[in-house]
Amino acid sequence: MADVNIHSLKALAIFKSLFEAGSASQAARTLGITQSGVSRSLAQLERNLGIELFLREKNRLVATPEARELYDEILRLMGNIEELRHSVLALKEFGTSRLRIAAIPGLSFGFVPRLVAALLEESQRFSISLDMMSSHEVQLAVESSHADIGFVTLPVTSRLLRVEPWLTTQAVCLLPAGHALAERERIEVQDLRDQHLVISNQPSLGTNPLLELIARHGIHIAGKTEANIGTIAALVANRVGITVMNPVTARDQLSPHDGVVIRPFTPSMTFSFGLVYRDDWKRARALDFIRGRGRALLADYTPAGQP
Repeated sequence: MADVNIHSLKALAIFKSLFEAGSASQAARTLGITQSGVSRSLAQLERNLGIELFLREKNRLVATPEARELYDEILRLMGNIEELRHSVLALKEFGTSRLRIAAIPGLSFGFVPRLVAALLEESQRFSISLDMMSSHEVQLAVESSHADIGFVTLPVTSRLLRVEPWLTTQAVCLLPAGHALAERERIEVQDLRDQHLVISNQPSLGTNPLLELIARHGIHIAGKTEANIGTIAALVANRVGITVMNPVTARDQLSPHDGVVIRPFTPSMTFSFGLVYRDDWKRARALDFIRGRGRALLADYTPAGQP
């Protein structure tokens, strides 16, 4: 029966060099050992595995199909060992080698990707997954340990999670350049009368805050287009209508050539975001990094949409 154990690793390494070199003499030179040492190691490995790895033909070694398959397995093994090495280094540096992030759509188009990039810039040894979902789904994912940390819309109430408020900001109005309202320094809710609105169709436990606001003020609109939050700014840029949204998402979705004007909006509509995690993560060094770098990144958003 084949016996592969820790003592086989050296023989497997010699076999790999032999397979790549194509001759015992070249493998010996590469490894800095004698040619006879390479031959003895190969013979012992073949006996140990019960497999003929090379055919001996006129003082030549011809690799068998079994040798090719073994070589491929060794390459996979080396990849796993390298991945393990990176994981151990990450564990030493940050207390974890993987990070599963769940985030609301409003932060997933720029802010969270920038945070992931900053983390990987600090260390490439992380394995990171990022899922975009509603705030309620983020909470459930972290509570059930399907995610390690989550970015949510506040307020959040959970007996299982720690909740850290990160940012509270005021909604802004996005209008196509050249729109009649774009000349105004501030857009008021009354200005939305007879306008076509672009609003989010993301699932929510409550009503859409903008529709709720215009209903409360008795504002009649011309119509509305409901869309994924990731396309709202593009719809405004293409003159579908106007929208009111949080400035973080607006900034992440817009570029200077989009032709979208951003104006303050009255009455104020508040958006609050925060971080949630379980108790077992409260002392994780990775969390300290995310907390520090994340708050620094959010500080860059503060002036957004507030000309």
